[in-house]
Amino acid sequence: MVSKDQRRRQLAREKYLRQQQRRTQQRSRARKRNAAIAGVVAVVVAAGAAAWASTGLGGDKKTTADAASTASATPTSKAPDPCAKPAAGSPGTKQWKSEPSMSIDSHATYTMDLGTTCGDIKLKLDAAGAPHTVNSFKFLADQGYFDHTRCHRLTTSNIYVLQCGDPTGSGQGGPGYTLPDENLKDPAIAKGTYPAGTVAMANTGQPHTGGSQFFLVYKDSPLPASYTPFGSIDADGMKVLQKIAGAGEDDSNNPGDGKPNATVVINKATVTQS
Repeated sequence: MVSKDQRRRQLAREKYLRQQQRRTQQRSRARKRNAAIAGVVAVVVAAGAAAWASTGLGGDKKTTADAASTASATPTSKAPDPCAKPAAGSPGTKQWKSEPSMSIDSHATYTMDLGTTCGDIKLKLDAAGAPHTVNSFKFLADQGYFDHTRCHRLTTSNIYVLQCGDPTGSGQGGPGYTLPDENLKDPAIAKGTYPAGTVAMANTGQPHTGGSQFFLVYKDSPLPASYTPFGSIDADGMKVLQKIAGAGEDDSNNPGDGKPNATVVINKATVTQS
């Protein structure tokens, strides 16, 4: 038979062990909870970063972007479609294994005319600053690559751009080759803003991954100097862009970033030397 002191010590030891067990279980639950929270945060952060870096202004192999944050989203109630019906025809499906050989004169002036369902948008191309890009766009336009393609993305929150150049309309299409980044030290974008009127390449968020997708900036947009600027939009083209932006976007999945409500189709794209 145990003494009262022994029994008291035994009960104290059992109580201590139960307390230790409870503390261990609490620590284990806390670790699991914190790990779950960290995982959620990591997913959210990764998704946000991917949205800005690739889909945000992503293109060709969309992950893009790189979608815009909704913190200062511009209200975009659906307005009547301000554009005409597309011309008869469908986008091409041709692909190329490598970038076309250089055929432009980098000292000459080139103009790209986007004949869209919403009006003509004329672009002055910077062959001196972005010769590979301009050469590729002339090649693709001559091949009819952009004809009958729909501009698939309009952002109206934090960044303000219309994205085009994907025959698939999915944000994942491209010509089969990629282009080197160019003109990233252009003083116009050096301070982290792409000014209204800029034409620039979309990419996957990684260097040298531009293809055929491009974006037209209709309002000053804070973006890192990671997207090849290769031209500017004329005054009449800016009016067309404002009309498109005014119709808003389909923001059911991501407010401030979606398909344009306007039926923006490039009926015909041409690049000419002037």
